Amino acid sequence: MAKFCISRRELIKTGTLATAGLTLAGANSLFAASNALPLITRTIPSSRKELPVVGVGTNQFGTEDPEVLERIQTLLQELPGLGGQVIDTAHSYGNSEDVIGRLTQENGNRDKLFLATKTSTRGDVTMADIEAAFARLRTDHIDLIQVHNFNQTEKVIPLLMNLRSDARIGYVGCSTSRDSQYEDLKSAMRQHRLDFIQVDYSIANRSADEEILPMAQDRGVAVLINMPFGGRRNAASIFGQVSDVALPDWAAEIDVTSWAQFFLKYVVSHPAVTTAIPGTTKPHHMEDNMGAARGRLADTAMRGEMERFWDSLPG
Repeated sequence: MAKFCISRRELIKTGTLATAGLTLAGANSLFAASNALPLITRTIPSSRKELPVVGVGTNQFGTEDPEVLERIQTLLQELPGLGGQVIDTAHSYGNSEDVIGRLTQENGNRDKLFLATKTSTRGDVTMADIEAAFARLRTDHIDLIQVHNFNQTEKVIPLLMNLRSDARIGYVGCSTSRDSQYEDLKSAMRQHRLDFIQVDYSIANRSADEEILPMAQDRGVAVLINMPFGGRRNAASIFGQVSDVALPDWAAEIDVTSWAQFFLKYVVSHPAVTTAIPGTTKPHHMEDNMGAARGRLADTAMRGEMERFWDSLPG
């Protein structure tokens, strides 16, 4: 019989530590044990630098709510200690860049993070616009800048290439979360020597695996994955679909202890994927997510088993 694996995410949210027969200390011990497993990293093809396979997306960081800011600051402070590095943001995420810059400066751990951002999705993108991202992030070096949703791609990529040549940025990429822009993404990979692409992919949305992910792998392009839980609109339904479902016993074979880790392990076990960037502002969610960056990865047979299990669930 399959066993229910209760994550600290659910225990904290529902307040059921006592009824689950666990103490908070016991839950912390569980996560400490997970953190002792080997960290999984992937190589950026263009530089051979290693990145952990799970990071953080920040599309909800655009806020001045003191309570949320406190959580975000804790998350940014604790991420490196859990093995994480990648923080992905964008010009279009409200004041997210400014929040990250301000809180990272206060934390004093910029050197432990891999900061990625994206150019504007609207209007004319100028060098002044790109320079403003450095100011908002309060840094003189941005690890990755991506052309977002292909706004002025042919104009912006040369600007980013120049910044890369001057060592002001580490990598150049393109980003989308729309199937309708996959042709643009393939074209960009053909025409430019990109270091990274960013694309949507999850166990519930595998369309990127048809052409995008294989092409990136063939061309030696690193891949960030957005929406690994299906996106803001679909994540609730994905987690809702398993709310009364036990994790299968065989999930333990890849060191999975929660549904979030199950979904993330599926994504990051794809050989083309470098790092998945699930969005959250909550440190305990981030800690659970980072559990998927440790231990064993699913092989081809296990990935097939995960797909069959997911596909067998009711609507």
